[in-house]
Order: sequence, then C-alpha cells, then structure tokens
Amino acid sequence: MKKLFYLFITGFIFWSCSDKDDDAFVPNPSENLEVQDFIWKGLNLWYFWQGDVEDLSDTRFSSNQEYQDFLSSYSDPAELFDHLKYYRSESDRDRFSWIEEDYNDLINSQQGIYKTNGVEFGLVQFSNSNDVFGYVRYILPDSDASTKDIHRGDIFTGVNGTTLTVNNYQDLLFGQNDSYTLNMADIENSTITPNGEEVSLIKHEYTENPVFVHTITEQGGRKIGYLMYNGFTRTFDTELNAVFGEFKSEGITDLVLDLRYNPGGSVRSALQLSSMITGQFTGELFIRQRYNDKVQSQFPDSDLEDYFPDELSDGSAINSLELNQVYVLALGSSASASELIINGLDPYINVVHIGTTTTGKNEFSVTLVDDPGNSYIYNSNRSNNINKNHTWGMQPLLGRNENADGFSDYTEGLEPDIKFQEDLEDLGVLGNANEPLLARAIQEITGISARSLEIWPEMPIHDLTDSKHFTPMKDNMYIAPEKLK
Repeated sequence: MKKLFYLFITGFIFWSCSDKDDDAFVPNPSENLEVQDFIWKGLNLWYFWQGDVEDLSDTRFSSNQEYQDFLSSYSDPAELFDHLKYYRSESDRDRFSWIEEDYNDLINSQQGIYKTNGVEFGLVQFSNSNDVFGYVRYILPDSDASTKDIHRGDIFTGVNGTTLTVNNYQDLLFGQNDSYTLNMADIENSTITPNGEEVSLIKHEYTENPVFVHTITEQGGRKIGYLMYNGFTRTFDTELNAVFGEFKSEGITDLVLDLRYNPGGSVRSALQLSSMITGQFTGELFIRQRYNDKVQSQFPDSDLEDYFPDELSDGSAINSLELNQVYVLALGSSASASELIINGLDPYINVVHIGTTTTGKNEFSVTLVDDPGNSYIYNSNRSNNINKNHTWGMQPLLGRNENADGFSDYTEGLEPDIKFQEDLEDLGVLGNANEPLLARAIQEITGISARSLEIWPEMPIHDLTDSKHFTPMKDNMYIAPEKLK
C-alpha cells in the first residue's frame, strides 16, 4: 500500500502539466517554498474535502510556473493552510484541521505531553458583557497547581490584574508567558465577585495520565464502577486496561464512563476501550473509515474497517466486562474519540448518554510531515527522511468514521438520552457518589438518588472554550499511521 500511494503522489504532477519536464510542480529552490509545497501536496492527497476545494484540484495548475506563483502568494505557510481548508458556510466548514510550526509538538501531545501549570479549566462569557471568567475543572496531580491553594470549583476573573474578556483571554492564558497570576473570585447566589486573592502558577512540560479517577460504589443492590477518562492516549492503554481488570475482579454490575472533559485522541485506544466495556463482540465491525474519493479507491475494504479487538497493541489480553449497557457522562467538551465510543457501541449495546450535546467531531486525522517518500505520513522510524530544512507539521482531517450501521452524521453533536448539566455553584467532588452527574447516573441505575437532584441546576455552565482546546492535539481524533501503509 505504501508503494502504491507513493506512485500516486509522484504521478499526479503530470496529469495537467503542459511542459512535461522533470521539474514539473517542483518550486524553484531559490524561492524557499518548501513548506508551502509540502502543505499543498499533502492536502491534495489526503484532505477529506480535497475534491471540494478548488485550489486543491488535481487540474488546478497548467504549468510549474503557475503552481509556483500560487505558492509564492502565501508567504506565511499557516495562511496557505487556512486558505486551503474547506469552507462553504459557517455551518458547513472544516472546524478542526490545523498546522503547527513544529510537528514534535503534535507527536508529544499524542503521548499526553504538553506544557501546563496543572489547572484544567473552562471559560464562560458573562451574559451581559464581553468579560469572561474561568472555573477550575480539576487539578493535575504532581503539577505546579497541585502545590498551590486552587481547587475544582474555584473561580477566576483576571490574569495579572487584567480582567479577562473575549478579546484578551487567549493572550493572557495561552500566550507566550509560562507564568502568570490568576485573580480569584467568589460565587454566591449566582453572582461572581472578585475577592482580591491571587494564585501564581508556572507551566512546565508535563505528561498527563488520562486515567484520572476510578471508584467502585455499592448502592441499591448494584456494584457500580466509575471511571473518569480524560484523553485517549495510547501510552496509557495498559493503565486503562488495569482499571478494567480491577472492575472485573470486583464483579461490578454497572459502569459509569465519565468523558465530560475528554476531547478525544487515539482511535486505537477507543477500539480497545470499547472491548473493555464489552468483550462479547470480538472480531465484529466497530467502525469503517471513509476518505476522499481518490484515496478511498486505493484501499481494499479490509483496510477501511476496524473490529472489536481482544488484545492491546502490545499483545496483552484485554480485560472485558461483557456489559450490555453503559452509562456515559458527556458534555459539550466531549469530542472525537469520546463521541466515537458512544456512536460505535450504539449498534451493539444500550448506551445511556447523560449530560448535554457533545462537540460534533466525527472526522479523524493523522500527522503529516514533509516526508514524500512515506506519503507525508509521520513515522518515527523515518525521522531521518523528514525534510531537515523545516519542522512544520499538519493535522488535517482525512475522513469520517461510520459505525456498524453506517451512521456518522453527528456534526451537530450527539444528543443526550438524559439531559443534565453541571452547576457552577455545585460542581461536587469527582468520583464521589454525590457529585451531581455521577449521582444522576446512579439514580438511573438503581432508581435511588444519593442526593436531591434538581431537573436543571441553578447556574448551568455554558462554556466559551476550555484549557484543553489550547493543547496541540485539542479535540482531535487520530488514527494509527500504520493503517495508511
């Protein structure tokens, strides 16, 4: 398959070239257009909407000079990338492809490695102004924030003495400075008031273990396992499997899978998690990939399908619970691989989605680097083959995953079976049976509530964005590069 794709890439330059010379569609080296050339050729081959973007058409250029002139009109590679992204309207566009100056940031992020001070938070715009406030979702263990007086549910309204607004929060919280001071606030009777307290924080490179909280509680004659899983990170699949081994040995009868803050990640991790939840469907179709038309035709059907596995990538046996029902906590921050779990399991077992509408990220991607000999697909074993003159990397959308019923149409998000939203004034303790979302799931399982639950909270959270959105992998769902060989 790799050889076929390589011929496909190198062959396309002759389809519409009028001069037919050996340098067709190769920019003049003196123009320094290597990055732009990589962007166009990588997207022309792999981009899901390649056939819908006029400037990515195989017949767009009639000569090498025309191709070079086009690339030269974009001195900033990021501007060229943005220009080539699919856009038909605000509701019909590519929301998730992006480019980085250093592809190593993409690779590290896929392993859970990124710079953080340890505060994971959501941002909300005040209803009557452009001002913004943040609320702490959780604190990463062994981070700088874990040594400071800041906790889940805390509120902040400014940074370094400057009030947060829709216009400045990106620079203040996600800019170049690795250190800043949060200006804290109190919340009472649905009113947020600055309190003069400050928390100083420093960002460091950090490896996040997405297996964040897991507990077992017995209520109403049921033994309920709870897992908060915050990212589909392949390097922690063994830890994830170990938790399911514990659930299995303890004989849990029900599972609450908390994906409320999970922006996605590895499709392979999602496949394995689905088999941990089930186990009785080994070898049956979980998802099917759909690429752009010219790539799709190059794959045999067997390379387009993923099945429920019974082993991890390292060959270890998967600890399966063989459940016929799972309760998934998912909110607007739940994206890509989190949504894949819900959609992929839906044809096989009863998936009870508790929360709010999810992000609506049904496309997958892969990391592209300037390595034409490997069809631009990043492969760690080919690091010496990547163009040494630059480090740009792309994470474009390659296609969509369909479940076993052929369904993939959830760009507006997956609607919950039970609508329930977090309350800013009562976020609760994650993993505690009285935490509102978990308590709602327990109520559904047992018919008995561990606490008094309102139908809708007093101060429901409507996020503007969140800290995960500004990590290199943000809400991405990526496939294993090996699938494209």
